[in-house]
Amino acid sequence: MTKLRPGVIFGEEYKTLIQAAREGQYALPAVNVVGSNSINAVLEAAAANKSDVIVQLSNGGAQFYAGAAMPDSFQARVLGAVSAAQHVHLLAKHYGVCVVLHTDHANRKLVPWLEALISHGEDYFRANGRPLFTSHMLDLSEETLEDNLSESERLLKRMAPLQMSLEIELGCTGGEEDGVGSDDDIGSDNPKLYTQPEDVLEAYNRLDPLGHFSVAASFGNVHGVYKPGNVKLRPEILRESQKLVRETHGLGENPLPLVFHGGSGSEKAKIAESLGYGVFKMNIDTDTQFAFSEQAGAYVFETPNAFKHQIDPETGVPYKKVYDPRKLLREGEKGIVTRLTEAFEDLRSTGKSLAQ
Repeated sequence: MTKLRPGVIFGEEYKTLIQAAREGQYALPAVNVVGSNSINAVLEAAAANKSDVIVQLSNGGAQFYAGAAMPDSFQARVLGAVSAAQHVHLLAKHYGVCVVLHTDHANRKLVPWLEALISHGEDYFRANGRPLFTSHMLDLSEETLEDNLSESERLLKRMAPLQMSLEIELGCTGGEEDGVGSDDDIGSDNPKLYTQPEDVLEAYNRLDPLGHFSVAASFGNVHGVYKPGNVKLRPEILRESQKLVRETHGLGENPLPLVFHGGSGSEKAKIAESLGYGVFKMNIDTDTQFAFSEQAGAYVFETPNAFKHQIDPETGVPYKKVYDPRKLLREGEKGIVTRLTEAFEDLRSTGKSLAQ
């Protein structure tokens, strides 16, 4: 098995990581982060489970990273993402695992955000000989196929010289995430939630000659968690998409790197099935948000007076060591680590880090 240096990977290293995952039929969790605490928890979990991992930011997560009070929201989205990326570059190698740096859903209105990040990536590449991010996602699944692919071509031509990868979406992932999508899309009978294999083939035909890319092909998956019956996953769509590309071009098994969006709350059997069809990446956000809040909330409920009074009104005991923000944040971090340990197991990546 090829070994890679620990830290943020890109280019040929990223391709090696993806190939190992597809051949080994495992995937990496792609975890949305909003601050240094969530980034550090993801790195801690990856190191503890000896698995590589994907750290990703949505536009809202990037804006929060820069600070909720920054007056220019667009600047906050850009600089927050850049700052988070620099944080990961500095620390990831010291955790001894390979880390993929990625940005999540950018629809039509967020293309300027994506272009600004590519500009920062070009500056970073000139200074360091490597890109700032491993990959970016362009989500034009709400547009026509032609608009989606033509814009994907334009951006991939700009990213390929930086040794960056592009993730696209074909078919709509249901639900809403940071202003992208809508809960109105949810429903097991909604045809928009199921990608057509012919569209995947068209994407391959147009993008493969330009550079490296991956496809978030929808097979009924949604963002968030919903009551049983609202969501019907059909991983066979992934199988048929791979088959069509393979047979058309005379390629090997599972030629396309596929992405599973909306992994939170998904059936474990469906997750396992998707791994056999070339899925190397599964997004997880809702579950890690809850894991953080559940653990932090439990800590508050243990000593509620400490979060109302600096000194206990009855005993006179000071609570400084209890309400110290580091204690609360650390409990939340531990919640993320616990939930990601389960995710690594579900995705069969535990113990499979390529870091040497």
